[in-house]
Amino acid sequence: MARTLAEPVRLQLRNPVTSLMKEVGYGKGYEYAHEFDDKTTGMQCLPDALRNRRYFLPTDEGFEKKLKQHVEELLRLKQKKSE
Repeated sequence: MARTLAEPVRLQLRNPVTSLMKEVGYGKGYEYAHEFDDKTTGMQCLPDALRNRRYFLPTDEGFEKKLKQHVEELLRLKQKKSE
């Protein structure tokens, strides 16, 4: 965990508020999820060192069961879009 404590924010997620920031790639390749029919993209948001980690592991009980189904559907859509 200590190795990934200060991973930088990906350039595509950074707001290019100056022309220099835009020149070095801030915001380049950003995909706004709400512009897509299913409201998701294949864009990688986490740094490479944190890619494919799961931070929420819902159970099959109560409301978490519905959340689990939703998370699984989102992961399936993201996988399909990133292929």
